[in-house]
Amino acid sequence: MLRIAVPNKGSLSGPAAEMLHEAGYQQRRESKELRIVDPVNEVEFFYLRPRDIAIYVSSGRLDIGITGRDLLVDSGADAEEILPLGFARSTFRFAAKPGTATDLADLKGRTVATSYEGIVAGHLADSGVDASVVHLDGAVETAIELGVAEVIADVVETGTSLRNAGLEVFGEPIMKSEAVVIRRTGADVEEPKVQQFLRRLQGVLVARTYVMMDYDCRVEQLEKAVALTPGLESPTVSPLHNEGWVAVRAMVPAKEAQRIMDDLYEIGARAILTTAIHACRL
Repeated sequence: MLRIAVPNKGSLSGPAAEMLHEAGYQQRRESKELRIVDPVNEVEFFYLRPRDIAIYVSSGRLDIGITGRDLLVDSGADAEEILPLGFARSTFRFAAKPGTATDLADLKGRTVATSYEGIVAGHLADSGVDASVVHLDGAVETAIELGVAEVIADVVETGTSLRNAGLEVFGEPIMKSEAVVIRRTGADVEEPKVQQFLRRLQGVLVARTYVMMDYDCRVEQLEKAVALTPGLESPTVSPLHNEGWVAVRAMVPAKEAQRIMDDLYEIGARAILTTAIHACRL
């Protein structure tokens, strides 16, 4: 039975549970549940603190985990990313009072406050910058005002909270994070149960990214139509009862669907429909 760690709370928890549900796995009904067994799919889920998941997976006690790339790197655990999941995206940046720092070299000899000491210390070391790192559990933007540090490193989304604290970001991003599937470093990712799990999640990612498009067009316009909807391998083309017309079906990127429909209409295609894809295997 595959043993999988899932975030029990925070921004990772809801989207992770939703993705697993879409992939056909049973999920907990109450937030107090810390462990459930899905006997049909031969999977056991453990609901753990997101920061602890990499540690459990690296120990080998759990086969797979879903956590943030930032939490994986920050933990220093002997685990590696095997599949990005595309949600809970964030960017880590340095910030300071305006005019006090413009690039990484300006951090030499200074103190940086952060909730992600492992990420920041590693980034500074890799860049050859000698600076001190102070660990805080939250609200790091107040560290400068209170004199704990001269610079902070934190997740930046809109930058509103930083601006409200009188700070501005500088330099290149430290890292970009998102939810990822992790496995103990060196563990066999080709194991059949692991591969089945990854295929299911990949199927959800594709289903969320593409829609199925169906339309009718005249035979003489088919080449132009196929150029607009090449599909993943090639589109399905079937003759219609009316001579000279064919029905075409292909997967297209969801974000481009409206433009493609307009272009198809312009070349004479009709009865253009899109439908959501709920599951797939490629």
